[in-house]
Amino acid sequence: MTTAVSTPAAKDADLDAPAPVVADDLARVFAARERPARPGALSASVTFGWRAMLKIKHVPEQLFDVTAFPIMMTLMFTYLFGGALAGSTSEYLQFVLPGIMVQSIVMITMYTGVSLNNDIERGVFDRIRTLPVWRPAALVGMILGDLLRYVLASTVIMTVGLILGFRPDGGVLGVLAGIALLVVFSFAFSWIWTMFGLLLRSEKSVMGVSMMVLFPLTFLSNVFVEPHTMPGWLQAFVKVNPVTHLVSAVRDLMAGDWGTSETGWVLLFSVAFVAVFGTLTMRLYNRK
Repeated sequence: MTTAVSTPAAKDADLDAPAPVVADDLARVFAARERPARPGALSASVTFGWRAMLKIKHVPEQLFDVTAFPIMMTLMFTYLFGGALAGSTSEYLQFVLPGIMVQSIVMITMYTGVSLNNDIERGVFDRIRTLPVWRPAALVGMILGDLLRYVLASTVIMTVGLILGFRPDGGVLGVLAGIALLVVFSFAFSWIWTMFGLLLRSEKSVMGVSMMVLFPLTFLSNVFVEPHTMPGWLQAFVKVNPVTHLVSAVRDLMAGDWGTSETGWVLLFSVAFVAVFGTLTMRLYNRK
């Protein structure tokens, strides 16, 4: 029969052993501090918007489409069509610059859907959905971050236009009002591409479908020529095209015409885009 012998070393080891952790002790530790308040809808959206801007900081090549592309469009269409359509490039520039600004900004809105689809494919949105924040915050923040791109592109185009000889009769206030209206419309229009970003399987599909929609909307409008020079069947489409109303509103504001009805049509289209495509986007987002 073997008898356990207690030695001084064994006693010291027993004294040094940690006491068992009790559930009450853990609860007391974690309850020592108050739980942080859940972030509001605005703060969460702004945070995700800041995330979108940080992506531009780390990948500055993303700014190519809002810097080099608008400059190329302005120079190309002004000197390519100016002499043939208006008799001189300076006169045509007064007409076409607001249209080119609208076309450039509206076309780059599709990258909202492309970026969203890319985040989904990489699993980023799966992690975002687990956060205790307002559910639409990630989508709203992504579009808010893109507003910086729209403002930057508008500034680049206006700067190039002023260098080439564009002189808006509405002055600084007219230019700022035109850009602000364009940014509001682009924010609403971006919800179409967020829907496609959730609906389609790859970013190439999103880009392909976006171009199929954008090319008719931007080129079959009053961006480059007046609608009365077009065939009657084409005029019918151009007159109901939201891009046509947007171009007319921006031109009027930059020309100092504040009483135009085109601005009201643009705001109405913007509300409709958010109401329809924003709702569809959130339904797809909740089901995905």
